[in-house]
Amino acid sequence: MIRRFVIPLALGLMAGVVWTLQAHAQQPLSVQETVLRAKPATVLIISEVSAEVTLNCGGGPQTVTPPAFRETGTGWFIDPTGWVITNGHVVQPAHEVPRWLVNQQAQRAVSAACLPAALQAAKVQPGEHPEQEDAIKRRLLDKVLPTVKVNITPQVSVVLSSGLRLKGEVKKYSPPVSAEPGTMSGRDLALLKLPDGNYPVLSLADSTAVQIGDPLRILGFPGVVLSHELLNQSASVEASVNPGAVSGFKQDKANNPVIQTDAPAAWGNSGGPAVNSKAELVGVLTFVSLAPGPEGSIVQGFNFIIPSQAVRDFVKGTPVKINEQGKFNSVWFAGLRAFFSDDWHTAKRKFEEADKIQPGLTDVKRMLGEAVEKVKNPPPKPFPWFWVTIGVTLVSAGGYGGQLLVRWQKNRYRVGPSEIFKLAEAGKPPIVLDTRQQDAYDKMPIKIPGSIRLAPEDLKSGGAAGLDLDTARPVVAYCT
Repeated sequence: MIRRFVIPLALGLMAGVVWTLQAHAQQPLSVQETVLRAKPATVLIISEVSAEVTLNCGGGPQTVTPPAFRETGTGWFIDPTGWVITNGHVVQPAHEVPRWLVNQQAQRAVSAACLPAALQAAKVQPGEHPEQEDAIKRRLLDKVLPTVKVNITPQVSVVLSSGLRLKGEVKKYSPPVSAEPGTMSGRDLALLKLPDGNYPVLSLADSTAVQIGDPLRILGFPGVVLSHELLNQSASVEASVNPGAVSGFKQDKANNPVIQTDAPAAWGNSGGPAVNSKAELVGVLTFVSLAPGPEGSIVQGFNFIIPSQAVRDFVKGTPVKINEQGKFNSVWFAGLRAFFSDDWHTAKRKFEEADKIQPGLTDVKRMLGEAVEKVKNPPPKPFPWFWVTIGVTLVSAGGYGGQLLVRWQKNRYRVGPSEIFKLAEAGKPPIVLDTRQQDAYDKMPIKIPGSIRLAPEDLKSGGAAGLDLDTARPVVAYCT
C-alpha cells in the first residue's frame, strides 16, 4: 500500500504548486486595468451643422450666421488606422440634414437680424409684452422666410481625450430604429474614417456567449457632464464609466436583437461602447427608456445595446480589420500589466512609448505621472505571503515525501498477515520461520502453527544449514 501512495502524493503536491503559480501569473484584469484599457479608445463625436442665411429685412440683402446646431455622442475606434463606430442617430443631423433643421436655422437668422428693428418700430420693449412680441415675430417670419437662402455646412468631428479634434467622414451609415410606421429603420450604426494614424482600439467580444448577469461597463460622454457648470474643460474630453450587468435579451421594432442592461446612461452616451471584464466590446449603446409624456426623462435600468455581432456584420465589405491591435494597444497594455504588477520601471518606459505613439491622451499622462512618482518614491513592499506559502508547501512536501520514502525502503520486503492467508488460500502455503530473539520468544511464547523455530543465534552459528526447506514454497520470516 505504501508503494502505491508515495508517488501520487508527491505528484499531487507538485501539481498543486504548479497550478497555484499559473493562477498567480495569469491573474484576471482588475476593474481599474479593464477601464484603463478601454478609455483611450473611446472618443467624443460632435455632429455640427452651421449655416449662412441670406435675407432681406426691408433694408437690402444681408448675410447672417446663426449659432451652429450641435449634437454630441460617443464613439470608439474599431481599427487602429482610424476607423470609428458610433450610432447612426448621432451623425444623422450632419449626414442627412433634416428639413426642420434648415428651417430652424433660417428662423433664428430672421429673428436675430430683423426682430429688434420690428419691435422698435412697433414701440414694444423685448420681454414686456410676450403675446404682442410673438405676433410681431410671426408676421415677420411669414414675410421674410419665403425669400431667404440658406447655405448649410454639415461636419462630423471626433475628439480624442488629448483634446485633438479630427474631421470624420461617414463611410457607412444605417439609420436609427423608428417607432413611426412607414419610417425606415436600420441598425443605428455609422462608420467614420479619420486621417490615418496609430489609434487605440477596442477588440470585439463574442456577444452570442453573453449571459444574463454578466458584468459590463458603458463608456461615454453624457451631456450632463459635458455642460456641468462646476467642471473644467477636461471633463469634455475624458469618458465617464458606468457599471452594470446584462439584464435581458430583446428585439427592436425591426426584429433586430438588442441586449438590455441596467448600466446607467444619459444623453451623449449614445454610440458608447459596453465592455466586459476583459475590456472587450460586448455591444454599442443605442437607445434608452423614457418616462411617458412629451418631455419624458430617462428611466434608468432599462437601456439597450447593439450586440457586437451586429457590428461585425455592419463592417463587412469595408477595409476595417476587426481585433487588429496596432502599435498603441500593445505598448499601452504592456505598460498597464507592468504597473499593476508593481514593475514601475517597465511601466514608465511603456507609458512613455505610448505617449509618443499617440501624444497627450489623458489616461496615458496620468498613468505616466503615477509611474514616475512610484519610481522616485517606491511604496514599501508587502510581505510576500504568496511566495512564503509556496516555499513552506515545497519544504513540507519534501519532508513528508522523504519520510514516506524511508518508510517504504524499510518495509518494502515486509509481508502482512493478509498476504500469508492469500498464499494459503491459493494453495501455496508459505514456510514460516520464527526468528525472534530468544528473550522476546521467552517473554511471549506464542507459537505460530506450522512454523519452524530458528533463533538468531542459530543463524549466526550456521545452525540453519541443516534445515530441509522446500524451495518451491515461499519463505516468510517472523522477527521482532
